[in-house]
Amino acid sequence: MTLSFTSLGLSAARVSHLEAMGYHEPTAIQAEAIPHLLSGRDLIGQAQTGTGKTAAFSLPLMEQVDNNNPTVQALVLTPTRELAIQVCQAMRSYRLQGRPKVLALYGGQSIERQQEQLRRGTQIVVGTPGRVLDLLGRGTLSLKGLGWLVLDEADEMLNMGFIQDVEKILSQAPGDRQTAFFSATMAPEIRELATKFLQSPVTVTVQSPKASPKQIQQMTYVVPRGWTKVRALQPILEIEDPETALIFVRTRRTAGDLTRQLQAAGYSVDEYHGDLSQSQRERLLMRFRQQQVRLVVATDIAARGLHVDDLTHVINYDLPDAVESYVHRIGRTGRAGKTGVAISLVTPLEKYKLRQIERHTKQPMTFAKIPTRAEIAARNLEKLRTQVREAITSERLASFLPIVSQLSEEYDLRTVAAAALQMAYDQTVPAWQRHDQHATEDSSPRKAAPPVKKRKSKSGKTEPREATKAQD
Repeated sequence: MTLSFTSLGLSAARVSHLEAMGYHEPTAIQAEAIPHLLSGRDLIGQAQTGTGKTAAFSLPLMEQVDNNNPTVQALVLTPTRELAIQVCQAMRSYRLQGRPKVLALYGGQSIERQQEQLRRGTQIVVGTPGRVLDLLGRGTLSLKGLGWLVLDEADEMLNMGFIQDVEKILSQAPGDRQTAFFSATMAPEIRELATKFLQSPVTVTVQSPKASPKQIQQMTYVVPRGWTKVRALQPILEIEDPETALIFVRTRRTAGDLTRQLQAAGYSVDEYHGDLSQSQRERLLMRFRQQQVRLVVATDIAARGLHVDDLTHVINYDLPDAVESYVHRIGRTGRAGKTGVAISLVTPLEKYKLRQIERHTKQPMTFAKIPTRAEIAARNLEKLRTQVREAITSERLASFLPIVSQLSEEYDLRTVAAAALQMAYDQTVPAWQRHDQHATEDSSPRKAAPPVKKRKSKSGKTEPREATKAQD
């Protein structure tokens, strides 16, 4: 039997709004959690990012807060600014007629402006622990009227060292509130926190699609000996042609270096790391979501909370040390039942890590060869053929016919068409391929040409001669 949002206890108006947004069936975590939260139970939800957990706690809150009461009634704590923004935007999209008011509180923005927004009144606050504690200390944020508290991505709170801040906030909240913890994993510290602050909680554990990511095509490319990873990455990008891709690297330095190399090769790419200001992060995130930039190179820490709908590709430029980090990375694509592609670049010495990942995900890796220049050329020609077919039916075609007529007096029409196609094709070939610095017909690095030595002639002039194996 297929569940519906109506069967979970949501109001008809809310269900109608969700259907208008394109949501007709609840995900597993929503189906399990929403009825418990609507009934007032404390809850521990174990579910990965991408399972729909934001809606799982947001929709019950929307149903129960009093829109006419201007005090803060619900608090959602998130580990990062980016996730706070994302959750806030999602909750606003679930509202009916623009209510209740939802406010995001995080560092990097004017605290005075946030204080003014709090004075004007808001029902739901989504914030990071540091900024929430700051505003509590200033007396601008009050939890006296708090009825609901949600801790999102509790395991990331622990990893980033925020658990003590979270405990301080929980201690200041009213004891009769309803509390929910959501976490991908349940470390002992998280269970201890739940035991201390939750009252007879119900536990909901959902099999995450990331633990067995069947909707994600996992591909591995072994970087040939003597190659750099960026040399291997560029032909892969040409073949895959991702609409949007998140490229994971280990360090900020690698993020900067790789971004500069890809930009020089003509790709739409930018970097995302901890050295960026908050305003720079927000601008980049907006450009990424609007596909104004197609590739983002990021470290694991910086990318926490960076979620983009319809992300087509995740690329592990550097494999993570932990298997859990791998499944967390690739779970950013293939969300909400859609398909995605996860690509890993590995050196021969890193193959042992792949075996660990295969055991954990219970899925074998698909190994592929680095695309050759001929394969890339064939793909580009096929794209060009499709574009020509579309252009033939275009209304703009008539404006170019006089040029064709003039040229046909001097050249064969097939020659004219071929020349035009060549010009169009040359525009699509990336700079690195035109210079033939990286793409080769096979996956073997080219042998260096033997050095040219010089000798002096009888006249005393220096002349080149072929290299020999030993000195004369």
